[in-house]
Amino acid sequence: MPSPRLTSHDFQPEVLQLFDRYVHGDLSRRGFLEQASRYAGNAAAASALLASLSPQFAQAQQIKPDDPRLHTRRHSFASPLGYGEVTGYWARPAKAQGRLPAVLVVHENRGLNPHIEDITRRVALEGFLAYAPDALAPLGGYPGDEDQARALFAKLDANKTRADFVAATEGLQASSESTGRVGAIGFCFGGGIANYLATQIPSLAAAVPFYGGQPPATEVAKIKAPLLIHYAGQDERINAGWPGYEAALKAAGLSYEAHVYPGVQHGFNNDTTPRYDAEAAKLAWARTVSFLKSKLA
Repeated sequence: MPSPRLTSHDFQPEVLQLFDRYVHGDLSRRGFLEQASRYAGNAAAASALLASLSPQFAQAQQIKPDDPRLHTRRHSFASPLGYGEVTGYWARPAKAQGRLPAVLVVHENRGLNPHIEDITRRVALEGFLAYAPDALAPLGGYPGDEDQARALFAKLDANKTRADFVAATEGLQASSESTGRVGAIGFCFGGGIANYLATQIPSLAAAVPFYGGQPPATEVAKIKAPLLIHYAGQDERINAGWPGYEAALKAAGLSYEAHVYPGVQHGFNNDTTPRYDAEAAKLAWARTVSFLKSKLA
């Protein structure tokens, strides 16, 4: 009989805060283990905590890579202002005919890992052409290890990476397989990119940032896309920027819908870790799919 799935409630809040710092590069692995030992009791227990909090991709996978309902492949677009080329994972319904509305899926700060590929397949099964660029492609792509991926991420040129995501969005808009109606959905780092794309691409049809960093207030008035914004209730680091963002959105008279999910952690939609909250994730995903279908139709 399988062990019960761990949730955020199985961990001390202080440990979750340390893990959040570790995930976002503010704390090294060694730093996490040293500080977590204070709560776990010893180094071995701290290592076990980190293993428990780390992603379990195979267990959480919802759509198999070879699902016959989908056609998937690797695809690249030119990115002259970025790294020269942006490469990612492409998925569309196998039985769909003609052009489809498209969704750009933007990963967290580890690159295009198996979880984001699974999310991309979920998006495609909702009737979209889905494309997930890999920001780490210029450095060899997602390395198969989360620690290595975070280390590689720190080596990227942020300006070139943002330009790659702009190029990917514009490539989707111009693709012969898309209707030209493109939305962006992103998680954590990707949520920040979804917000950024909304300030840079006036023709973006929709943006859905999950717990993403907010754009500068001076850029907000450039947004033309309707926004669906998701925040975790227990996410002080990201939520600190929301009041200023909301004030700028209101001042500019922009269309947005925002939801804060009480009691859940940053990353609550990521079903590969104990920070996942099934109830909040289910509600946020239903809202997201409905929003994208209405705005991209």
